[in-house]
Amino acid sequence: MDHAADAHRTDLMTITRFVLNEQTKHPESRGDFSILLSHIVLGCKFVCTAVNKAGLAKLLGLAGETNVQGEDQKKLDVLSNEVFIKALVSSGRTSILVSEEDEEATFVEPTKRGKYCVVFDPLDGSSNIDCGVSIGTIFGIYMIKDGHEPTLDDVLQPGKNMLAAGYCMYGSSCTLVLSTGSGVNGFTLDPSLGEFILTHPDIKIPKKGKIYSVNEGNAKNWDGPTTKYVQSCKYPTDGSSPKSLRYIGSMVADVHRTLLYGGIFLYPGDKKSPNGKLRVLYEVFPMSFLMEQAGGQAFTGKQRALDLVPEKIHERAPIFLGSYDDVEEIKNLYAAEEKN
Repeated sequence: MDHAADAHRTDLMTITRFVLNEQTKHPESRGDFSILLSHIVLGCKFVCTAVNKAGLAKLLGLAGETNVQGEDQKKLDVLSNEVFIKALVSSGRTSILVSEEDEEATFVEPTKRGKYCVVFDPLDGSSNIDCGVSIGTIFGIYMIKDGHEPTLDDVLQPGKNMLAAGYCMYGSSCTLVLSTGSGVNGFTLDPSLGEFILTHPDIKIPKKGKIYSVNEGNAKNWDGPTTKYVQSCKYPTDGSSPKSLRYIGSMVADVHRTLLYGGIFLYPGDKKSPNGKLRVLYEVFPMSFLMEQAGGQAFTGKQRALDLVPEKIHERAPIFLGSYDDVEEIKNLYAAEEKN
């Protein structure tokens, strides 16, 4: 038995320990944020287990059909939504929840209220479940303004006001990537311990990448700058090698790869969807927040993504995010078009 290796394994930085260490840097904190994060982590573990059983869904009753007893079964995305809403309300630290699955925002009853608002997509990319592609949960956290009844204005703030953002990817391993405003860290679930362990400390996105990620099926509807940019990825005129195209179609997986390997993820507006497809509050903002914290950029085609002020909870926006230099290139193309 290798005792030295076992001893090394006992000194693991779990997400709980990491969050508590961060808390000590803020002497004024009362632990509310740490409690809220621990409830989000619990929700992620629960959904991870459900997703891992998705292949057995028809047997286990997760497939959204009626089972032998005549009971309606819950689809995984509906189940995930319920899990997160219950976990967040029971934390006693939230006032407003905005979920991709619910048309209206959820206002927590006064006895269970806290000072945070959470915006989230409980299961992003859920249409990919049946073919085993990575899917995930995306979330962002705001603080409500002091001393008043919570209103939708507490959530309809620019992304730069977010306190924290993250995503949990359910793939070959279960990975949780988190930023509380001072860098980005990645944790991987160790199933034998049931704990998220710090595996990717202080993630920094490469300044320039070799990969571009976009749905080329929409190419005929793109605007000029996007078309020119993708053309330059395929046929560079400066003598460099062409970029590789990688597109999974599951935002969490595409952004995760972009964050680790560099490059750019594009979901532009086009003639069919002038505002793009991705939702501002719980997709564009959290991913843009993480990209900026890792040293990258996020741009909407008009402005810095985190400066957007949403008017509706399910508002959409185009997004270009990734390595600093790659996003800078697309910004220059939009600036040149505006001049003309």
